[in-house]
Amino acid sequence: MTTPEAPHQDAPDSRALHPAVGDPLLSSMNFLNEVAGRHPDALSLAAGTPHEGFYDVEDIHRALRVYCDHLRTATGRTEEQVRRTLLQYGRTKGIIHELIARQLATDEGIHVDPEAILVTTGCQEALFLTLRALRRDDRDVLLAVNPAYIGVTGAARLLDLPVHPVAEGRDGVDLRDLADRVAKARADGLDPRALYVVPDYANPSGLRMPEAARRALLDLAVREDILILEDNPYGLFPLGGDADRVPTLKALDTHRRVVHLGSFSKTVFPGARIGYAVADQPAHEGSYLADALARAKSMVTVNTSPIAQAVVGGRLLEHGCSLVRATRREADVYRESLGRLLDGLAARFPASSGVRWNTPAGGFFVVVEVPFDVTDESLERSARDHRVLWTPLHHFYGSAVPLRCLRLSCSAVDPGDVDEALDRFAAFVAAARQANA
Repeated sequence: MTTPEAPHQDAPDSRALHPAVGDPLLSSMNFLNEVAGRHPDALSLAAGTPHEGFYDVEDIHRALRVYCDHLRTATGRTEEQVRRTLLQYGRTKGIIHELIARQLATDEGIHVDPEAILVTTGCQEALFLTLRALRRDDRDVLLAVNPAYIGVTGAARLLDLPVHPVAEGRDGVDLRDLADRVAKARADGLDPRALYVVPDYANPSGLRMPEAARRALLDLAVREDILILEDNPYGLFPLGGDADRVPTLKALDTHRRVVHLGSFSKTVFPGARIGYAVADQPAHEGSYLADALARAKSMVTVNTSPIAQAVVGGRLLEHGCSLVRATRREADVYRESLGRLLDGLAARFPASSGVRWNTPAGGFFVVVEVPFDVTDESLERSARDHRVLWTPLHHFYGSAVPLRCLRLSCSAVDPGDVDEALDRFAAFVAAARQANA
């Protein structure tokens, strides 16, 4: 048996790191994954991961073949060129940008030059690069509708970009509060660069912004000279079907105020790690903001995996570059699961229970208010004693202060397991209420 060596006297102090890497916020996702890992028999109403019921490894091989055939027939590439496209370092801005442009035009009514699209390693990289480009000096700040996706606040902290919260309000963003926050920041000598918002079934609140509010937000962005960072992972999954969809902010954008951030994690599969930014704002010497983001990307990930892009490209080609058509089965599952979740809450928690929840019009998430403080420790008890997982809402406020709210997600649980998961959740709530009585 050997004794571990003591740290060398001359070794650098590993505590002397950027403060953000020790920020509890950056540990939130790891914490939730660790709880799930410790309790593998727990049903998850926590994960926002997509439904896995239709995953098939053969789909990867078929999509690769479809994309390779596309390279041969549509672009006239030789076998050697096809191999090089997939297996060599690739173009920093991506190789499926034209297919993404076709998909955006088909599904979203967004018509944009393919050269204004940067393909990234997941949407998180697109977000990070955009924030990196916008953060110039200590005066710059980001506005974000609160509560906010953990990934945006964590990325901003890594970049020393302060995040100023904006009230969500009933319509997805409180425009009066937004205007006040912009005015206050400028009065304090700061420069609010952009607003981060998820207009469709936001994470965590599930709220959707009505079209009138979207148009008013765009008008405000023009008046106040700020950008809008529109994150749109859930827009294809309205509870009422395709007819219930609302135009994206980018589709309504006539002044190039919106940087549209997209992901194929919820529509193809997250293992591909393919996202993108539509950044058609003018930059240096007639180029797009996307070109500036690409220069930053070349120093971070060099390029996005061509093989992963080819899988996504093949999937798009199989469905005429329409994710609406590609995700019919998944959309049906999410509608069923969300409907069961909302009906199940109503069946288990009468008005006298002190439990309240919102009723999203689509997406994955429902916010539940309970009559006791919700902490990370109570999640651990729920997983251990009742075998059900959910997410404490305080993580989305970037705070360790417990709230009396939590988030339920319907995406990862099979529709047939929703009732059992809610039975377990109801048992947890009853136990927690009794312990706090």
